[in-house]
Amino acid sequence: MKILANDGLDQSGIDALETKGFTVLTQKVAQEELKDFINTHKIRTLLVRSATQVRKELIDACPSLEIIGRGGVGMDNIDVDYARSKNIHVINTPAASSASVAELVFAHLFSGVRFLPDSNRRMPVEGNSNFMALKKKYAPGIELRGKTIGIIGMGRIGQEVAKIALGMGMRVLAADSNVGRASIKVKFYNNQFINVDIETEPLEQLLEHSDFLTFHVPSQTGGYLIGSDQFSKMKTGVGLVNCSRGGIIDEWALIEALDSGKVAFAGLDVFENEPQPKVEILTHPKISLTPHTGASTLEAQDRIGLSLAEQISSILQIQS
Repeated sequence: MKILANDGLDQSGIDALETKGFTVLTQKVAQEELKDFINTHKIRTLLVRSATQVRKELIDACPSLEIIGRGGVGMDNIDVDYARSKNIHVINTPAASSASVAELVFAHLFSGVRFLPDSNRRMPVEGNSNFMALKKKYAPGIELRGKTIGIIGMGRIGQEVAKIALGMGMRVLAADSNVGRASIKVKFYNNQFINVDIETEPLEQLLEHSDFLTFHVPSQTGGYLIGSDQFSKMKTGVGLVNCSRGGIIDEWALIEALDSGKVAFAGLDVFENEPQPKVEILTHPKISLTPHTGASTLEAQDRIGLSLAEQISSILQIQS
């Protein structure tokens, strides 16, 4: 029973699968060579992340496939409905990386309120000759505690963001057309906890009242979720972070809002044109940048590997 982990798999997942008798292949097969490789090796399970595309043509050409697995949440790179119509199981790991993505959101927030993107660019060049001027330039930082964060999308990741925000003493607002109320359990190190219920509200209302905005929604098919009209409704000096999907925010409108001061800073882990983001985005001094690494922690990858292994073992052993 052969499994191809084409975009890699954590060793914990490999070990768990091999213990069950599966053969796990981890070499990276080029997209154009994938069909022949799967058929030659009679691959029953194909595991991917975001790089490999699993479209109708590949599904039709590979009759041995029984499972397509995505190590992560979104499955935009897989024709999910079509695969399931061909009786192929499609699985993912929606809970495994939530905490890691939420922590990256706050990495970007802390970077923005303390001017780290621009400071990290200029200190190596000017730190020796212009130290006091830079010190003055970056002096007006602000604290997150006591501020209002608006969370757009209150699924697993949005709720993890809420837990951190509440633990930091922030006011939490939320917008989600599919969730009316979210019950957030904030755990502390000594096994104490508090429960907080958060009522969601309309997006426009949230935009008006938030000091910071963070997005945790699926890819948009009907245009941008945030464009010029939405920026105009935000507070002046708002900070925003997108660690969900590129194409949610109109990047040209974002640049205009940053340049005008309407938006104080942005943190972006995802981009419209991945894997070739706009140069204007990459070089903007008010944007904190990461290359789609929200789920890229050792802990998250370990959980992803174990979750995939458990699901695959359950499906294939039942069928066997």
